[in-house]
Amino acid sequence: MADKEPVVDRPEASHEEDDASAAAAAGEEEDTGAQVAPIVRLEEVAVTTGEEDEDVLLDMKAKLYRFDKDGNQWKERGTGTVKLLKHKETGKVRLVMRQAKTLKICANHLVASTTKMQEHAGSDKSCVWHAADFADGELKEEMFAIRFGSVENCKKFKDLIEEIAEALTKDEGKESDDTTTGLLEKLTVSENKSEAESAESAKEKESEADATPSE
Repeated sequence: MADKEPVVDRPEASHEEDDASAAAAAGEEEDTGAQVAPIVRLEEVAVTTGEEDEDVLLDMKAKLYRFDKDGNQWKERGTGTVKLLKHKETGKVRLVMRQAKTLKICANHLVASTTKMQEHAGSDKSCVWHAADFADGELKEEMFAIRFGSVENCKKFKDLIEEIAEALTKDEGKESDDTTTGLLEKLTVSENKSEAESAESAKEKESEADATPSE
């Protein structure tokens, strides 16, 4: 009697389940064609920095320190970008520095004719200066120290500050000279006028004397 080969039962349903499992394993998703609208629609907001009316003269990364008088020590103020900004109308230049991540202002003051940069002892990548700063919302006399990543950047920063301060000193001297010249011109005009009045008065007296009949 011949042996019969075993009959293997392979239902079609089993094949469909295997295909579905393979598709799921491959991460395939069925496209239903449905469009899902966003729950919250965000409107584009224009961000103002207060620097729109200023031209950037310098923009470099640095680390800023402030001298704490009470503790008699330097304290880190922030790491970020320091800028020198020149106002398009007034021509005034201010120093602004913001922290890298929070964008919090850690220095904000005008560069004045009295602004003097000094090299920080022991570091040719740092310099020190005094300023009337407005970073905290009120005017404070502060002593700052700033450190750059290279000697070249520190020199560029220092030289530009000194150049601006020197130009302001010359402008102030010119304004003072113009004021003095104006006062001298007014004084000269006044003196000339006085001399002319005296001469005219003398002529009138001479005329009166000639007109008086002699005895």
